[in-house]
Amino acid sequence: MSFYPLGGSSQTVNQQNVAMAEQELEMVTDTFYRIVDSCYKKCIPPKYIEGELNKGESVCIDRCVAKYFEANTKIGEALQKKGQQATPGFGV
Repeated sequence: MSFYPLGGSSQTVNQQNVAMAEQELEMVTDTFYRIVDSCYKKCIPPKYIEGELNKGESVCIDRCVAKYFEANTKIGEALQKKGQQATPGFGV
């Protein structure tokens, strides 16, 4: 089994693409851990008795994650819009 594109082992791997993929993976992992940390602190009490989430905790976590993604999307869009306004002609 080959991990090279199109299965060709003789193809060269673009190091810049590998670096970008590694950076993206790092960013996704960081985002995941931020969500887990933030939502855990908000939704799970420090003293818990049950091994499973109860309905209230589950709903809280679901809403927390949804709000995190919504806020992250809105911030990304606002930054992209500002970036396009700061550099006219770029991204057209």
